[in-house]
Amino acid sequence: MASMTSPATPDLAGLAARIKAWGVELGFQQVGIAQAELPDDERRLHEWLAQRRHGDMDYMERHGTRRTRPAELVPGTVRVISARMDYSPPEARPADDVLGDPKLAYVSRYALGRDYHKVLRIRLQRLADRIASDVGPFGYRAFVDSAPVLEKALARDAGLGWIGKHTNLLNRHAGSWFFLGEIYTDLPLPADAAPTNHCGSCTACIDVCPTRAIVGPYQLDARRCISYLTIEHHGSIPEEFRAALGNRIYGCDDCQLVCPWNRYARLSGEPDFRVRHGLDGSSLIELFSWSEAQFLERTSGSAIRRIGYERWLRNIAVALGNAPRSEPVLAALRARADHPSALVREHVAWALARHRSTTRHA
Repeated sequence: MASMTSPATPDLAGLAARIKAWGVELGFQQVGIAQAELPDDERRLHEWLAQRRHGDMDYMERHGTRRTRPAELVPGTVRVISARMDYSPPEARPADDVLGDPKLAYVSRYALGRDYHKVLRIRLQRLADRIASDVGPFGYRAFVDSAPVLEKALARDAGLGWIGKHTNLLNRHAGSWFFLGEIYTDLPLPADAAPTNHCGSCTACIDVCPTRAIVGPYQLDARRCISYLTIEHHGSIPEEFRAALGNRIYGCDDCQLVCPWNRYARLSGEPDFRVRHGLDGSSLIELFSWSEAQFLERTSGSAIRRIGYERWLRNIAVALGNAPRSEPVLAALRARADHPSALVREHVAWALARHRSTTRHA
């Protein structure tokens, strides 16, 4: 963090108001300011890690208290500027239509367009530049899922929403279909207040989860979560969860789709989040036929690229195993039965065996 040259008599309240207005001008829907202290969240995080509910995500424990103590990650930090940006693409095929057709591939709505990391990081840098032009050099670092940052807790404390029972951030005027980004800063700006929790007695997200990953209100076992299994998990998807994946090949939105607060969610006007390559409703067979070169080309600049081609095929093989039995489905699976990857072969074999079992019990 660069050192700050403070103005002689800074109007911090006025600066905070200008920062929020600049953020909206730059394409964020809301900007807030949080204090850099998260003692209660640190305790809950340690309990979650002790229960091993983070699965293979070893990075969640690798950084110790730097995740919950911003000043340890970026020395000099006293406040965190948190921003949110809507991402639901207006022209996307309705999620329920895709989930309801087992021949189609469901991709989480957040990954249908350009990689949000790049989009938000550029905007946060522009916001930091605007601040510097107003106050002079100051200490800061911007983050978008790129460091040990407890972003939802910080966004809550910045007044952007409350953490719902599904552990996503909820805003009473915008639901949950938005990305978060942060600027850690040494500017002692006036902090906002966390809003009241408005989940009430609702359990829709808990009830709908296909794999029962929301093991209790505000408690997520990532090891059971479809988003974790299809994106973060590198190995074999446990057989007990494969049928529940349905046609979800990258992430899962079920807990957001049923949330009553998302009736207030707004469609994104951000061109970068528009659907690319028809991924809002492509056929499983078509996507399974992509060569590695095609995968790399068509996921360039997309968050999907991070899972790599092998896991892409793994996920689609499971979805094809859940699809209605047909000769095209069987042919697609057989074409990958001798794939060089043992991981892919295993899931293809499971899918073919599942179809054989279906035939026997028909």
